Amino acid sequence: MDSQFSQSRLIWKHRDTQNCRVDVFRRWINRKHGLNLTDYYALHKYSVTDYTFWGDLWEYLNVIYSVPPSQIVAEGRMPETRTWFPGARLNYAENLLRFNGDNIAVTSARETGHVAQYSFRRLREMVRDLAAALRANGLQSGDRVAGVITNSIDGVVIALAVTSIGAVFSSTATDMGVQGILDRYRQIQPKFVFAETEVVYAGKTIDLMPKVTAVIRDLQSHGLHGAILLPSSKTGKQPTLPPGVPNCTSMASFLATGDGRPLTFEQVPFEHPVFILYSSGTTGVPKCIVHCGGGLLLNGMKESAFGYDMNSDACYFQYTTPGWMMWNAMLPTLGNGARIICYDGSPFHPDLRTFMKFISDQGATIWGTSPRFLVELQASGIEPLKLASFDSLRVIMSTGAPLTAPVFEWTQQTFGDIHVTSVSGGTDICAGFITAVPVLPTYSGEIQGKCLGMDVQIFDPDGKNIEDTGMPGELVCTRPHPSMPVYFWADKNDEKYRNAYFNKFPGVWHHGDFMCKNPLTQGLLILGRSDGVLNPSGVRFGSAEIYSVLDQFREELEDTLCVGQRRPEDKDERVLLFLKMRPGVRFGESLVARVREAIRKGLSARHVPAYIFEIQDIPYTVNNKKIEIAVKQIVSGSNLKPSGTVANPESLQLYYKYRHLEKLLETEGAKAKARL
Repeated sequence: MDSQFSQSRLIWKHRDTQNCRVDVFRRWINRKHGLNLTDYYALHKYSVTDYTFWGDLWEYLNVIYSVPPSQIVAEGRMPETRTWFPGARLNYAENLLRFNGDNIAVTSARETGHVAQYSFRRLREMVRDLAAALRANGLQSGDRVAGVITNSIDGVVIALAVTSIGAVFSSTATDMGVQGILDRYRQIQPKFVFAETEVVYAGKTIDLMPKVTAVIRDLQSHGLHGAILLPSSKTGKQPTLPPGVPNCTSMASFLATGDGRPLTFEQVPFEHPVFILYSSGTTGVPKCIVHCGGGLLLNGMKESAFGYDMNSDACYFQYTTPGWMMWNAMLPTLGNGARIICYDGSPFHPDLRTFMKFISDQGATIWGTSPRFLVELQASGIEPLKLASFDSLRVIMSTGAPLTAPVFEWTQQTFGDIHVTSVSGGTDICAGFITAVPVLPTYSGEIQGKCLGMDVQIFDPDGKNIEDTGMPGELVCTRPHPSMPVYFWADKNDEKYRNAYFNKFPGVWHHGDFMCKNPLTQGLLILGRSDGVLNPSGVRFGSAEIYSVLDQFREELEDTLCVGQRRPEDKDERVLLFLKMRPGVRFGESLVARVREAIRKGLSARHVPAYIFEIQDIPYTVNNKKIEIAVKQIVSGSNLKPSGTVANPESLQLYYKYRHLEKLLETEGAKAKARL
C-alpha cells in the first residue's frame, strides 16, 4: 500500500445505517423514479449524472417558494456555469425561519459565562424588528450591509434581517485590522455597517471604538449611509457615539426607528446574492466572492441533513467567527429545525476544561472543530469522558486543515462510539466537496466520500482522471453545481472568476487542493494546497503527509511548517521544515535526527526535508489556517506585504533570512544539516 495510506485503519461503523437521513433519501429517490440505487456510491453517481437530482433535493427538503421554477437548469452566463431553477421566486431567510415555535433556535454564549437561549419564535421577532428598521431607513434589495461582529445572536439576526429584504450581507471578525476590513468593504460599498464596540477575548477587554471609528470614517467616502454600533458584549451597555462622525447610532436607537411593520420576505430569483465572502488575501487585496441564496440553502440543508444526520432534535456547535465561511455554512442548519450554538470567545479561557464541559452541558450533538484544537486537547492530557458525560454528542467534525490519522484515532478512542469525521470544501463554494457520510465506514486519516451533487475527480497534470490509481493529483469538479459563486464583485467580463478556477483545466473547476483516493477503502485524503505541493526532484507530495508523521512529536513540538523552496538560481526545489518548540524544550541535532528518521520510516527517504530549522513563530490567518504559500514565496525570493487576514504578520519576517540559505548555513551550520 502507498505510504499515504499506511496509517489507514477502520475505526468506526454506524450501527443503524437504514435510519440515517441520507439512506432514507436514497430509498425515496428509488421510489420516486423507479430506480435501484443500492448504496451511497450509486446515489452519488446519480447525483452527478442527472440534474434531476437538484430538483429532487428541492422537493425533499421542502424549499419554500412563491413561484415555482420553470425548469431545473438552463445555460449560464459563462460556458462553465449554469442558471439554476430559472423563474423561481423564494427567499433565503424565509426558508431558515420556517419554524415559529418555542423550540430553541439559537444558544448564544460568551467566554464570560453568559448564556442566553432564543426560541424560533423569538428569533423571528428579532429579525422582524431589525428588518423593519432597515426598511424604514431605506435598505432595498441588492444593497450591501457589512458587519464587524462576534459570533452571537446579533450576527444571526442581522444576517437574516438583511437577507429577508433581498439585500446582501458580508461580515468580518472583530480581530481583523482596519486595513483588512477596508480592503474588503471599500470594494462592496455597504449602505450600512454594524459594528461591535467592546468585546472580551481570552479574559481581556478590548475597546474596538478606535478601529470602528476609523472604518466608519473611511467608508463614508465609499457609499456608507449609516453605522449601527452594538452594545458592549461585556456589560451590555450602549456605546458612547464617537464625536464628529455623522450618521452613527446605537443599536437600540436604530431599532427604535422601525415602524412596526410585519416581517415580509422579498421574493427573489434562486441565484439572487445573499453573502459576499472573500479570498484569503494573504498576498494581496482579497477577491469578493458573491454567493446566491438558493445554492447556499440547498447545499447547506443537504450537508447538515445527510452528512451529520441533523433534524429538529439536533444541536450544532461550530466553533467559528463570522469571518470564516463555516459561520455562513452553519446558518442553513436552522432550516432543518436544529439548534445552533454561537460562541464568542477563546476556547482556552478560563481554561480548556471549562470549554469542553460547556460542549457537554449544552447538549451539542454535532461539534465542529479543527485539527489544531484536537491536537491541543490531546496534548493537554484532559480525559473528556471523565470531565463530562458528552451523552448527546453524536458527531465530531473537523475541518480547516487535514486531520491526520494519529489524531483521528486518538479522537475516536477518546470519545468512544461516535462519528468522528473530517470534511473539506472552501470559501469559494461556501460548501463541501468531500464530506462525512454516516452510512460509510470511517478509516483513520480519510474523508469518507464525495458530497452529493459534486462531481469530484482527481486529475493529473494532463487533465486525466487518476483517482482509481491511488496516485495524488488535483481536486477538480467536472460538473456545475448551485454553490458555485454567482460572480466576483466588480469583475469585468468574469476575468478574475475564470482565472481563479478554470485556467488550469479549461471548462473544469480546479479547486487548488492536492488529494488522493485510497483504492481499497474509497476514502479520500487531502494532502495540502496544490500550489504548496512539495516537489523535490520531481517527487510530488503534500505537506499534510509530513505533519501526520510529526504528530508523534507533539510533546516536544508546538507547531510545524513544511514548504518548498525554489529560488531563481535553483535548478530544483528543496523542502524546508520549520519546528516551533514547546516552552522548555530545546532544539538540537538529536531531535533533528529523530524527525528525519520518523519521516523516512513513515513515508520514504524522498520525503525527508533537505533542511530542518527551529523557528519562533508560524503564520496563521485570522481563521486559524496555517499560511504555507506566503512563506514558500518568501523563502523563494519574493517580497510580500501581509494583508489584514494574517493574524500574526510579524511572524513572516522570520522567514526572509532563509532565502539566503547558503550564508545562513555558514553562520548557523550547527542548527541545520543537509540530508545525506
